[in-house]
Amino acid sequence: MIEVRPGGRRRIDRVLDPGFVRGLEELSLDRLRERRDEAAQEETDLSYLRRLLHARIDIVRAEQERRRTGGQGSVVDQLAAILSDNALRPARGSGRHQSLEPSRAGQHRRQAELLLGDSDLSDVESLTDNKLAATLRDYAEEETSVSARRREVQAVVDLFNDEIAGRYASGTASVDDLLNAERGRERGTS
Repeated sequence: MIEVRPGGRRRIDRVLDPGFVRGLEELSLDRLRERRDEAAQEETDLSYLRRLLHARIDIVRAEQERRRTGGQGSVVDQLAAILSDNALRPARGSGRHQSLEPSRAGQHRRQAELLLGDSDLSDVESLTDNKLAATLRDYAEEETSVSARRREVQAVVDLFNDEIAGRYASGTASVDDLLNAERGRERGTS
């Protein structure tokens, strides 16, 4: 389960701290964007972890289905089809386009692997039915937790986007200023 620690140093702790969104109207446009981008990166990382969990859930369910139907072959032989089937299904969740890459991919992979404890998903066929069911339960509970935190982070991103859009709509922020600032940053890095 993903716990948020008030006053913690992790990004999720900062992003979900109520103070992170307090006084938005007083923040500069640059600071609003910085915080929005920090929250968006956390959303990307949570989405990545969620996708890892979905893949593992699909593998466990495929093995349960293989056993239930007396299917031949191994889940490993069907792995490409199992994982691509998940990618082809209609999207669940917010459907947001994410242009960011996960910043902690290795850490998330390790977190997903820790859920299995002493079992090895690469040898899913060797797990007992009870262990397979328990593994599926563990993954499903973690996916529920990750999804809930992701929705909380998405709400934070939305607050920042709404404030930024409101400033442009009211004329207190200018697209011309944004473009000039971008050009200045590009010249500074060229």
